[in-house]
Amino acid sequence: MPLFTNPQLVNELCVVIADHVRHTVGHVDSVAGLEARGFLFGPQVAIQLGVPFVPIRKKGKLPGATIEASYQKEYGEDIVAIQEGAVKSGDIVFLIDDLLATGGTLRAAANLIQKVGGKVGEAFVLIELAPLNGRAKLPDVKLTTLISYDSA
Repeated sequence: MPLFTNPQLVNELCVVIADHVRHTVGHVDSVAGLEARGFLFGPQVAIQLGVPFVPIRKKGKLPGATIEASYQKEYGEDIVAIQEGAVKSGDIVFLIDDLLATGGTLRAAANLIQKVGGKVGEAFVLIELAPLNGRAKLPDVKLTTLISYDSA
C-alpha cells in the first residue's frame, strides 16, 4: 500500500504493465482483476490497453447473473464469481493481482475464465511469495511476477 502514496509511480507502474502486455502477450480482449487489490491496478492497466476491466469477486458481491468457481483455502472452501457475459468464448484475458501466495485464488480465477470459454493470456502478480509454491497450482498458465521473495 505504500506505493499508493506516490500517484505518479502508480501510473508509471500501470503504463509499464500495459507495455509488458503489448510486447509479451499481444492482443487481449480484457483485463480481469481479483478482489480486492487487483482492482487497484486492473482498471488502470485496462484503460492503458483500451479494453474492458472485468472484476472477479467473492460469491454474492457482483450484481446480476454470475458464474462461480470454488477453491480450497488453508481453512476451508471459498468461491469466486464473474458476471455472466463479461468474458466471451474465445476472449483472451490478462489476469492481474497483487500477490501470489499459495495460488488458490489465482487458480480459481483462471478456472473461472476458462469455464466461460476465455483463455488466460497471462497471469501477472506484483509480488510472489516463492516458498509457498503457489506457482505449482498454475502449470498451464503463463505467470509473470514483478518481485519474487525467496524466503518467507
